[in-house]
Amino acid sequence: MSLKVHNSLSRKKEIFKSITDGHVGMYVCGPTVSGESHLGHARPFITFDVIYRYLLYLGYKVRYVRNITDAGHFEEEGREAEDKISNKAVIEKLEPMELVQKYTNLFHWAMTQFNNLPPSIEPTATGHIVEQINMIEEIIKDGYAYVANGSVYFDVEKYNTDYSKKGLPYGILSGRNIEEQLDTTRDLDNQEEKRNKNDFALWKNAPPEHIMRWKSPWGEGFPGWHIECSAMSTKYLGDVFDIHGGGMDLIFPHHECEIAQSTVCNHKTPARYWLHNNMITINGKKMGKSYNNVIKLSELFGGTHPVLTQAFHPMTIRFFILQTHYRSTLDFSNEALMAAEKGLKRLWEAYENLQKLDIKNQISSDKALEEKIKQSLAEFDEFMNDDFNTAKVMANMFELVPVINGIKNKQLPADTLSGSIIELLQQKMKTYLENIFGLKGDGVDNEQLNGVLQLLINIRKEAKAKKDFVTSDTIRNELIKLGVQLKDEKDGSVSYSVN
Repeated sequence: MSLKVHNSLSRKKEIFKSITDGHVGMYVCGPTVSGESHLGHARPFITFDVIYRYLLYLGYKVRYVRNITDAGHFEEEGREAEDKISNKAVIEKLEPMELVQKYTNLFHWAMTQFNNLPPSIEPTATGHIVEQINMIEEIIKDGYAYVANGSVYFDVEKYNTDYSKKGLPYGILSGRNIEEQLDTTRDLDNQEEKRNKNDFALWKNAPPEHIMRWKSPWGEGFPGWHIECSAMSTKYLGDVFDIHGGGMDLIFPHHECEIAQSTVCNHKTPARYWLHNNMITINGKKMGKSYNNVIKLSELFGGTHPVLTQAFHPMTIRFFILQTHYRSTLDFSNEALMAAEKGLKRLWEAYENLQKLDIKNQISSDKALEEKIKQSLAEFDEFMNDDFNTAKVMANMFELVPVINGIKNKQLPADTLSGSIIELLQQKMKTYLENIFGLKGDGVDNEQLNGVLQLLINIRKEAKAKKDFVTSDTIRNELIKLGVQLKDEKDGSVSYSVN
């Protein structure tokens, strides 16, 4: 069965065919490292990690490029007009690149906790200013951008007029027309510089107070939000590559603008397949800073957010995300994570039981069940080939759990399945759970871990009350050596995070 992917550009499933046989070029928009990543950020990176792993499983050699946005870009229409990195650097009393390094390290730490594979290339926006300037010069030369007071803007109306005739209108990805775009455009600083409201910045002139700035043919300034991804994807994957990924909130304006820029510059639409994961919501609302409902990853791992009743292991969060198809909305709650924790524990215990089953040269006593298991295992690939449907694979796995546990607990005869089927089960479950889904046994016994840690916290609390600081400090220091960080809260409670 051929791999089919849902292409946001065509709005339908298409058979995936790479440009070069056996090779895939994939670009995924990475984080803006002006702060700590939250649960909403986790979904795209876990989603595309599984897609990356599955492409490798299919035998492709994959070049996976995921950028780091570390330049103080100017936020475009529909977003706050500010330099996130410069502003945060002032608040935290750090140099901008010191702040960038801090949050890049924190992002990498979180990705390691989730067991995400590192990308093949991880370019930074600040490391590619020259490429961005070169691309902007090319767009100006072709007549699709103009300079105004040291800033450069992309001429959306001219592009739309010319490229609509070629079947590539501005709005081809999002489905929005120019009038709809104008309706959602906010009044931002220096709006009067633009010829039209929906023109977007390729380069912004830096005011005196702006910390991050570079020399350019138009004066000192900094790149716009969208140009970095066009420049870096072109450099590392070529004018046209296979897959461009990201969250669906990036479809407009970010990916729409990327298409326009890259099409003008390279005379080709940049990616053949555009894949977008849906949002994580809390009570039906998108998770985001503007909604004041963000849960940072460290808060999830440590159980320190007010909506959480306990800490949740990164594998529980990964499992929670993979239980839903990547294009479906995923609604978050403490209860949903607790259910995911129990589900992962049940599945992993069955997986461990499976690995302990003896592989004997025996003939199956239940041919019908054996055929059903074969079909279920064959469907793993079928479901993943149908737009990476991890949810359906998970459902099949849970159908196998009672059979595995039944044989292990001797509720079913030892010869229920033949040795060859048991071996197939072991291999397929290992391949999917560990290699493709990227799950690990760590954190499966989270309830026991929570209980043990709570006991130690209570003992330490009693020791502090008795002024036995030797015992109190010993518990804290020994837990730190084991990767458990205690935090004494102002209200007297104690939270912890597991590294």
